[in-house]
Amino acid sequence: MSSVAPDFLVHDNYDAVGVVVVEGITAGQSLEGWVMDSDQTLTMAVNEAIPLGHKFALKDLKDGDPVIKYGENIGRAVADIPKGYHVHVHNLKTSKW
Repeated sequence: MSSVAPDFLVHDNYDAVGVVVVEGITAGQSLEGWVMDSDQTLTMAVNEAIPLGHKFALKDLKDGDPVIKYGENIGRAVADIPKGYHVHVHNLKTSKW
């Protein structure tokens, strides 16, 4: 891991989303993330503002694809979600409800 605090966290390389851990993420911003299982650093640009604690797609997700966060299937995409876009209730149906 870099000596710079990460902007987002990912549990492992199978995760489909990263979780933002800083405030003020804006569209077009390049973020540095930490993959916890492998202690790797990722650099990605986001395509829209992502609030603190919210998710964004690490890869293109198609409608119906499972969404993996912190190694767990948390639901499925209910719309296509391009890489770098916000993943939330508008495009994700949780597996809990």
